[in-house]
Amino acid sequence: MMNWGETSWFLGNNQMMTGRWWGSGFVFLMVWSLIWTGLALWYAARREEKGWFIVFLLVHTAGILEIIYLVFVANAFATPSRKRKRS
Repeated sequence: MMNWGETSWFLGNNQMMTGRWWGSGFVFLMVWSLIWTGLALWYAARREEKGWFIVFLLVHTAGILEIIYLVFVANAFATPSRKRKRS
């Protein structure tokens, strides 16, 4: 008979492996967010957009808001001929 205190019937003996995957995913998410937030903060500072800078500094969305800003507002990834001029 299985001793329920030793192992879970759902996870089996893979409890250590599950913990490692969660830890790796968390580290990946932290690095992902750091890269996008840093890039968005840099563009917002260069474009002198204090409101966006404060939002990126205070709101953490795992890079989603930062990617939207970089692609649609700052046009960071547009080719030089397609970038809009600031007025």
